[in-house]
Amino acid sequence: MSHDISFEQRGCVGLIILQRVKALNALSYDMVKELALKLEDWKTQDSIKAVVLTSASDKAFSAGGDIRALYDSRGNPPFDFFFDEYRLNRTIFRYPKPYISLINGIVMGGGVGISVHGKYVVAGENIMFAMPEVGIGFFPDVGGTYFLPRMKGKVGTYLAMTGARFKQADCASLGFATHATQSENFDDIIARLAKGEDVETVLESVNQQFEPTLQAQDLAVLDEAFAKPTVLEIVETLKTKAQNSPFANKALKQLDGKSPTSIHIALGQMQRGEAADFEDCMALEYRIIHRILYETDFYEGVRATIVDKDGAPEWNPARLESVDPAKIDTHFAPLESGELTFYEI
Repeated sequence: MSHDISFEQRGCVGLIILQRVKALNALSYDMVKELALKLEDWKTQDSIKAVVLTSASDKAFSAGGDIRALYDSRGNPPFDFFFDEYRLNRTIFRYPKPYISLINGIVMGGGVGISVHGKYVVAGENIMFAMPEVGIGFFPDVGGTYFLPRMKGKVGTYLAMTGARFKQADCASLGFATHATQSENFDDIIARLAKGEDVETVLESVNQQFEPTLQAQDLAVLDEAFAKPTVLEIVETLKTKAQNSPFANKALKQLDGKSPTSIHIALGQMQRGEAADFEDCMALEYRIIHRILYETDFYEGVRATIVDKDGAPEWNPARLESVDPAKIDTHFAPLESGELTFYEI
């Protein structure tokens, strides 16, 4: 067992604490495997009535996967990691007992994958949620294909394509979190659940209601623009709106500098995921992984962001209008062998 994640039974609760604090709780392969095994164990234990996931750090719930390790594996992508991580995401989505994530601080990428698919997501006052993968030449995986299109309106498509960040109010009001409260209530939530109190009663008793920070007119622009069928039409709509909409200007700036290929892939994910079931969404992401990790943008994005830190990635191609739609479609095609399969739940 690693020291990066801990498990304990507290009353009738199975408690999971992410404690790889110095690495912002970035998920390692060992953490993924240990969590999957423990969830399988607790699933059949009658004394465990609910599972609670939280972090030992107020700064970060989990900042995602270990991107540097993935970068260092260039030429020999760790597909086993993604195979097991995506199956873990599905285990959480189909988990037969209440699964509650108490989130404060940064939650991105892999951290989203082990939280948002549970039945309850509780946002603390310092939550900062994003799926920023397009900024490093990757794509919003770990079930982003499923949950992002199911957020309010076209908010999820906007998040997927821009990597925009949401704080507590928007997480609570636009479809990421089921509840929101002060993080000082987290210990009390755990204690009450451990005593066997009803999950919904406990969470509703501390829940706060929020209005989105985005104004109604901003959401209207967002829904109109990000409903367009192509990336270029989305951009043109935002440019048309930009004269009278600060939000449209902001969205254009958020698209700028991201991998053009990744932006196109992200839109394709949202369009395909909107009506697909969870398993099909995860299988689709596993197909994308097998294409994108043999291309250059991901490694260039990590180089510019984490390795050399020059903030100047050279994307290939460099412009949104230079991306070949036919090539984007190949990312979603079935694999010749080794499709993603799942445990029975």
